[in-house]
Amino acid sequence: MRKVLQSVVTRVPLVPLLSGAVAALGQAPFGLWWAMLGGLSAGLFYVLCAASAKQAALRGWFLGLGYFAATLNWLVEPFFVDAARHAWMAPFAVFGLAGGLALFWSLAAGLAFGSRMAQARWMALASALTGAELLRGYVLTGFPWGGPGLAWIDTPLAQIAEVVGVYGLSALSFLVSAGVARAAQLRSGRMFAALAALSALVFVFAVTLPKPPLPDQEIIVRLVQPNAPQHQKWDPRYARDFVLRQLELTRAPAKNGARPDLVLWPETAVPYRLGDTGGLGQAMAEAGQGAPILFGAQRGEGARFFNSLALASPDGKLTPVYDKHHLVPFGEYVPFGDQLAGLGVTAFAAQLGQGYSAGQGADVINLGKAGKVLPLICYEAVFPQDLRAAPERADWILHATNDAWFGNFSGPQQHLAQARFRAIEFGLPMIRVANTGVSAVINAYGEIGQALPLGQSGKIDTKIPGKRAATPYSRHGDLPLTVLVLVALGVFVARRRGKSN
Repeated sequence: MRKVLQSVVTRVPLVPLLSGAVAALGQAPFGLWWAMLGGLSAGLFYVLCAASAKQAALRGWFLGLGYFAATLNWLVEPFFVDAARHAWMAPFAVFGLAGGLALFWSLAAGLAFGSRMAQARWMALASALTGAELLRGYVLTGFPWGGPGLAWIDTPLAQIAEVVGVYGLSALSFLVSAGVARAAQLRSGRMFAALAALSALVFVFAVTLPKPPLPDQEIIVRLVQPNAPQHQKWDPRYARDFVLRQLELTRAPAKNGARPDLVLWPETAVPYRLGDTGGLGQAMAEAGQGAPILFGAQRGEGARFFNSLALASPDGKLTPVYDKHHLVPFGEYVPFGDQLAGLGVTAFAAQLGQGYSAGQGADVINLGKAGKVLPLICYEAVFPQDLRAAPERADWILHATNDAWFGNFSGPQQHLAQARFRAIEFGLPMIRVANTGVSAVINAYGEIGQALPLGQSGKIDTKIPGKRAATPYSRHGDLPLTVLVLVALGVFVARRRGKSN
């Protein structure tokens, strides 16, 4: 019986698959960082126990499949907006994407097992997985959603991101998990103790990072959350009602009597093409009562269309100020779109043409009294490199999004967690305005002040929190971690060649 159990434990891919699913409980809305560490430790134990590099790669793939499929369960939501046409695609999308992302972990596991230094293989595995996560965030258009480091957002360790970014926290997670797996493999109490001591040192470092109070900036903004369900948002029968709701929330008196300097509407808040809005500009000017309104809309330029932000000035003029440049594949544009359009494959989010065109890149908008703002539209908030590409340092970050696409459970909460890390990494406050929630005021430490929950309409009047000095991460980005990973992997490769010779 014992031999049968050992055979099941070591050969059946169900174990790493379930371990990955458990590790996904570290993601929002659960935030169980200990489940993330436990799941990864169990999965990596089976990787380290593999009999060959091929078996290690296979186990790494199943670990990644379980992790990413559970993390990205919200991905079914866009397919049910128009269920009659798209629902059948949902399971293929979830498991197809999860399987593709799992290839990064599979490659890392196979490469690490190739090291002939069995005693240090766990460190090679942690380094390779960190490299895999970096690649996942940059290769092709990148898709860094759901990294293990995100599990630390509501813990003191989140503040370390100002130095190493969320990728650094993922590296720490892999190092501890692989170390625990190796200690379990050796049944070494001494190694467990060493890992506990290392973890304690990291925790002490995190809690001793300075967090001086930051005085608010003298900028008052109003966040407007219309709560337009995705299946109604573009329906001509309802679209006008949601615009009127936003105008009403914009017009509403402030509780303390102080009118905002700027009003913020979410991504694609106006369901008409910019330029085809009729008298909407004057209606917005009247509702703003002297305050400009920064809002999301689609705009056309010849045969191209953009997911944009525009400014409605107090004189009723509507001026585009930013075009989204980091687009969602198959959501906002279709790779090889001309060829696939003939098969009926179109972009989900684009309401004009076959998809959006990319804007020119990251930018900082000078809004005068409202300061300099770094705008992010939806998905752009998951890419720290996009913020580093901005031409200058802003006073605050605007995250305008329509998370109705992500449903009402894990998707919006995971998106919010990633946005909060951008505030920590760059030492800048973030104002997040979302169609269906969560709209939030986030300080430069990633902490949420006021917020509007999912599924409610409403407004928030707030001063923009203060900003910090430029952080180490904002200056150096992922370069130090990338160099460290390359050096570590280079050492393992060199040792392997040396032993071969």
